[in-house]
Amino acid sequence: RIVADRIRAACAKKQQEETSQYTDISLGYATKEDPTEDLDKIMTLAEDLMYRRKLLENRSQHNNILTSIKSTMFEKSNETEAHAGRLADHARRLGTELGLLEDKLDELELAATLHDLGKINIDKNILTKPGPLTEDEWAEIRKHPEVGFRIANAISELHHIAEYILGHHEHWDGSGYPLRLSGTDIPLISRIVSVVDAYDAMTQDRAYRKALTPEQAREEILRNAGTQFDPDIARLFVDRILS
Repeated sequence: RIVADRIRAACAKKQQEETSQYTDISLGYATKEDPTEDLDKIMTLAEDLMYRRKLLENRSQHNNILTSIKSTMFEKSNETEAHAGRLADHARRLGTELGLLEDKLDELELAATLHDLGKINIDKNILTKPGPLTEDEWAEIRKHPEVGFRIANAISELHHIAEYILGHHEHWDGSGYPLRLSGTDIPLISRIVSVVDAYDAMTQDRAYRKALTPEQAREEILRNAGTQFDPDIARLFVDRILS
């Protein structure tokens, strides 16, 4: 173990000196305490420990990267952690009602949390503007699904949700953006995020308007079922999640 710790320390020191490239190392060790013990068995034990450590370290690194991305988004995009938490909760419950499997529920929850990732590239003065936006400002706002898609696609921990981020402002009738997709051409997870995001946005105060009541927001969701929203998802959300 002492030797393994020394190697890890040397690797960490080298990483500090060479910050342009990430270096990772996983080590396993085992001790032959009896001359009669088989050396191949000892090597296998060391290898098993190495793989267990690698799995734990990869999970830790994965979680650290996601935490860093979320912190950056909350800081720069005017999205709040509370908003992201409500969306993740509503989205997962709705996905469960739709019969999604656990791996897809995890993707849905992550996509709901990071759907507005692309807003980190928008001037905060535009995001918090109390009055109507100009045509140029709206054009900037409408870029955020594509920006979020490019960011997510470039990060190995997020590339599997990139298309969901791209599609979360598409409308069921084809009037959304950026690709003007319609119906089931829009990814299912994007359609779910679209509904829960709209409801949460309507029920929270914004710089340019007061919040709607939950009942008013439910009516808006149903009124736009079949145009903005997938009608089945919209009705299920109102009937089963908000009831």
